[in-house]
Amino acid sequence: MRSPGSSRPVYATGRGRLCPRCGAPVDACRCAATAAEPLPARIEPVLRIERAGRGGKTVTVIAGLPRNRPFLQELAAELKRACGSGGTAGDGQVEIQGDHRETVRARLAARGWRVRG
Repeated sequence: MRSPGSSRPVYATGRGRLCPRCGAPVDACRCAATAAEPLPARIEPVLRIERAGRGGKTVTVIAGLPRNRPFLQELAAELKRACGSGGTAGDGQVEIQGDHRETVRARLAARGWRVRG
């Protein structure tokens, strides 16, 4: 059970949803802007398949990527076009719907990255 002093606001009338980390409105969140990692000179993504918690559906996960939102969104868009499938960019990883290991591995190797997994 939570103690009375440990609660935090989640929504404020007039400001909308609030960021859980900094307490600012989500649209003007200060911590999201500082959370972007710079792109390293060498990227070694880890490729894996997941089925757990997805209703039996297969998802190709590319993990071990820098937490840089614009970079992840651009990479996800490229891989989704190459695979002809849907997907998403998350916290340091990209998820592509379906089993597309070979296509993804070839695309990442073409970028000069050493792919593990």
